[in-house]
Amino acid sequence: MTYTNRAVVLAARPQGEPQQSDFRIEQSPMGDLAEGQILIKTLWLSLDPYMRPMMNDAKSYANPVALDGVVVGESVGEVVESRSDQYAVGDHVTSYSGWQEYSIAGDSTPMLYKIRPVGVPLQAYLGAAGMTGRTAYLGLMNVGKPQSGETVVVSAASGAVGGIVGQIAKRQGCRVVGVAGGAEKCAYVIEKLGFDACVDYKAGALKEDLQNACPQGVDVYFENVGGEVALAVAPLLNAGARVPICGFVSSYNDVDISKALTPQAIFGACKPMPEHRFFLQNEWQDQHAEVTDQLTDWINAGELIYQETIAEGLDNAVEAFQGMLRGKNFGKQLVQI
Repeated sequence: MTYTNRAVVLAARPQGEPQQSDFRIEQSPMGDLAEGQILIKTLWLSLDPYMRPMMNDAKSYANPVALDGVVVGESVGEVVESRSDQYAVGDHVTSYSGWQEYSIAGDSTPMLYKIRPVGVPLQAYLGAAGMTGRTAYLGLMNVGKPQSGETVVVSAASGAVGGIVGQIAKRQGCRVVGVAGGAEKCAYVIEKLGFDACVDYKAGALKEDLQNACPQGVDVYFENVGGEVALAVAPLLNAGARVPICGFVSSYNDVDISKALTPQAIFGACKPMPEHRFFLQNEWQDQHAEVTDQLTDWINAGELIYQETIAEGLDNAVEAFQGMLRGKNFGKQLVQI
């Protein structure tokens, strides 16, 4: 059978906020499979903040997306053809296929994983049971090292990573304070996710509200946002505090991100200086299966709550991505292909 692929490629490097004109959709036939390869039909595409810096022509922890190249991203897909003895037609997999409807992968491709059916929705393997959940778990536990009785602050608390961080911190016996934008998101963080408090950064009194919510100071700050939120948290950090830095989305649309005030600069200037560092969940790739199993167990038991915002079709991926960078999504931003 002949398959025709549609892919979103980077037409121009965004200057500040990405525009529709920075992308285009290309159509092309899929080639034949070589021995050991599989053809994957994309079912769900993950949209994540880390994708925005990768659209810049700048040094980072990963190579930038090439001009005219397929935009990077993780997906859940179904194997529709196989010349591999490791994957059969009908298997579901996660892979970094990018923003496209079909992809070809070798059976030894890094970060290609077969999904073990345990009753969790497929798209959750891009969110709470996937990279998002592992980022939350591994960053908090391995960098944040929360202890019972400590105060943990989580920025972007209603977001895909932040919401999971807070729930795991509560399981560790911590007092958990979120920071989110708007009364609706703050109510969700407290009433649905079980945080002890949530500060609305849009209410106009971020520093005072955060100080009131953390009378014993802050022992762990899980950084997703940077900027004004990081500056408000910094004076509240206790001696011996730990700061896992997942990202700083508030600066991702800057025209020149190299001039942004980074979390590393903010926390590096604190006295005493907290333990702080940027991390990637694949630093602990050997824990992939173990952590995924733990997350799926919690989801199946109803002990890990998550929210999704779903866009329909590849044609709406760019608009959904723009909205996510503005904070319009609620929880994990997905595209159903």
